[in-house]
Amino acid sequence: MNRSAKSAPPKVGIELGGTKCVMMLGTGPDDIHAEARIETLGPRQTMDAIDDLLRQWWDRHGFEAVGVASFGPLDLDPRSPTHGCVVNTPKPGWSGFDILRPLRSWAVPVGFDTDVNGSALAEGRWGAARGLASFAYVTVGTGIGVGSIVDGRSVRGLGHSEAGHLRIPRPPGSTFAGVCPFHGDCVEGLASGPAVLAHAGVPAEQLSAADAAWDVVVAALAALCHNLVLTTAPERILLGGGLGMGQPHLLPRIRAALLASLNGYGVADRIAAVIDDFIVQPGLGHRAGPLGALALAINAREAASR
Repeated sequence: MNRSAKSAPPKVGIELGGTKCVMMLGTGPDDIHAEARIETLGPRQTMDAIDDLLRQWWDRHGFEAVGVASFGPLDLDPRSPTHGCVVNTPKPGWSGFDILRPLRSWAVPVGFDTDVNGSALAEGRWGAARGLASFAYVTVGTGIGVGSIVDGRSVRGLGHSEAGHLRIPRPPGSTFAGVCPFHGDCVEGLASGPAVLAHAGVPAEQLSAADAAWDVVVAALAALCHNLVLTTAPERILLGGGLGMGQPHLLPRIRAALLASLNGYGVADRIAAVIDDFIVQPGLGHRAGPLGALALAINAREAASR
C-alpha cells in the first residue's frame, strides 16, 4: 500500500464482478489506503459485506465518494424508475436488484457504470489512453465487453454499449456455430474463452499460437475493431481481459486483419500509420477494474462540486 501525506480525501471504488468484488480506498494507483476482496454471493449477502467494510473504512479513514463498476446488464438511466438495478442477468437472484439503494445511505456522491466502462475510464485517467478523448477498452475473457469512451464519457442511451454481442460474419469456410446462448456467432460467441474451449476442445492457455482455432478469434476481434472504428471512432483500442492480455501473439494478427478489413476506407490510412499504437494492451493490466470504480467515484465527486 502506498499513501501520500498530501493526497486528496480518499474515495471508495467497488468493482462488483460476477464471482468476486474488489474494493479500493484511495485516490489513484499511487495512493491506495486499503484494498479488499469479497466473494460475490447473493445480492443481500454481498451488499451487507460491502456495507460492513465501508463502515470500517469510514471509521478509520473517512471517504468523500463511492464509485461502483458492476457486472450487468445495468439500468444506467437516471430518469428510469429502475435506475441502479441489474437488468435480466443469468446470475441467480440479481435480476432487478437495486445496487445503488443501500449505498445512498452514506450521503456521499455515488458514481455508477458497467465494469468495462469503469476500466476504460481508469485507462483514460491513468493508463494507456491518457490524453485521448475517444477510445475503446475491449476485455476478452469469459465474456467479451467493450467500454466505449466518446468525448471523455462512456456511451449511454436507451441502455449501455454491448458491443461484445455484435453480430459479425464468420471466416469463410468456418462452421463453428459459436457459444453465445442469445446470438450464437456474435463476437463473444466466437472469440471468448468458452468459445475457444468449445471450438478447440482445450482451454486457450493450452493452445499453441499456430492452432487454427485462433483464426476464428482473430477474425472476430478484427471485425469488432472494424465496427468500432466506423461507429464510435476511437483514437485507440485497448485489448484487455485474461485472454486478451494472456495471448500476446493475437495483437499483431488483429492489427493486420483490421487493416485488411478496412481496405483503405475512411481513416484506414491514418490508422495504418500508427497501427502498433492503435491496438495495444491496457496500461493498468488487471488493476483496471477496481481502479475504474475509483475513477467513477472521483468523477462523481468532481460533478458534485461543480
